[in-house]
Amino acid sequence: MPVPRRWHRPLPLVLLATLGCAGTAPTPDDGGDPAARPNILVVLVDDLGWSDLGCYGNAAVDTPRIDAFAAEGMRFTDAYAAAPVCSPTRASIMTGKAPARLRITNHLPDQERFTPDDPVVLSAECADRLPLEEVTVAELLKDGGYRTAFMGKWHLAPQRGDDMSDWYPDHQGFELNLGGNGWGGPGRSFFAPYEFPNLKSKTDDEYLPYRIGEEAVGWLRDHAASGSEQPFFLALWHYTVHWPMDAPAELVAKYEARGKQRGLEDPRYAAMTEALDQIFGSVLDALEETGLADNTIVVFTSDNGALDSVADLYPLRESKGYLYEGGIRVPMMVRWPGRVAAGVTEDEPVVSTDLFATALDAARVPLPDTYPGDGESLLPVLTGSGDLHRDALFFHYPNYAFHRANRLGSAVRVGDHKLIEYFDDGSVELYDLAHDLGEQRDLAGEQPERAAAMRARLAAWRDEVDAALPARADSR
Repeated sequence: MPVPRRWHRPLPLVLLATLGCAGTAPTPDDGGDPAARPNILVVLVDDLGWSDLGCYGNAAVDTPRIDAFAAEGMRFTDAYAAAPVCSPTRASIMTGKAPARLRITNHLPDQERFTPDDPVVLSAECADRLPLEEVTVAELLKDGGYRTAFMGKWHLAPQRGDDMSDWYPDHQGFELNLGGNGWGGPGRSFFAPYEFPNLKSKTDDEYLPYRIGEEAVGWLRDHAASGSEQPFFLALWHYTVHWPMDAPAELVAKYEARGKQRGLEDPRYAAMTEALDQIFGSVLDALEETGLADNTIVVFTSDNGALDSVADLYPLRESKGYLYEGGIRVPMMVRWPGRVAAGVTEDEPVVSTDLFATALDAARVPLPDTYPGDGESLLPVLTGSGDLHRDALFFHYPNYAFHRANRLGSAVRVGDHKLIEYFDDGSVELYDLAHDLGEQRDLAGEQPERAAAMRARLAAWRDEVDAALPARADSR
């Protein structure tokens, strides 16, 4: 089968030595055998930036296991989080719905203290939890015969109240919940002592990211040892590399010795990234050792862009909490042996919302009849068997981020062009991402017809999803 023209072979130099001629992806043919349905492992990292990994061009931080993983599957260059902050993206993966449709558009809980002084507009209303009425991918897979487990950061539940645990992962389709609650981070430190639902530190010097990795490895080994042919869905949603900056001392010292340079803004953040790489490697090793790897889809991605105070996001503009590329463009890689060709890079724009439909498609579990179609299954792209049907991606961030510095707005990407519309003054910015990835040249004045057409599409989409909009500050 010839390689489709949209697949691109060039990879960063860090990978060239490891890649030979990539194979092609065979069309799945399992004869309808339920036992052949793939296991699904979704690894979601918190605040990992697009430029943080070796396989995305960062030569200053060591991520050998992630880089090798990228060479074993498909690496997306134009993957997006559904929002520039965590909770909306997480909700998009769980439900396959756009954050605007869910009215979960900010990190939970959205707080008035994020509003800057003398604002022109005020944040739109935002829910403080993922409603139990929403049908999650975990519920659908569980009903379809999958084992389900959640480990790590949930951040889709209320943070206060006697009944806040009613919105934890174990009430949204997961049979096991280790660490998932309404918190956005581990608290003051990633080191013990800590206490989460069903996850308490065992030793005084325990490092939470390592512990969560160990739990995942143990769970995979237990699943394999059980001899069950039942497939599994494991959501391994790390608290790292989120603030606070904590990592094993030897790794911090390693990056302090390297000194500040392109791709290395903060030695603590670099150390956390390498620790993440170690953890991911141990999980991949467990899949291999147990014989589960060949029938497991592994997705690796991030929930939004990196924090600019600790990460070097070059060449992207801005960071977490902004609608510029630095806030929403994220790393994404998928490995599925025998289904996804190795060593392929893909520039098709995709979004976290797509993971819902992709997982169900791979598991041969039908989409709900009421599903609005905000995401598409990526299997045609992953297997080289077809293209996506859409021609645009939409984003809506009508809330102030924790840093209080962003302008409230929406964005749309059509082809290589991206338009951002701001609610404070109604202005728009237009960028050609193919020639201006850093979003430095605003083309709205030069291409008014294109800007007007994209703006109209954005407005129509907001109407279709019934997006909540900011209010004028002087109207309150």
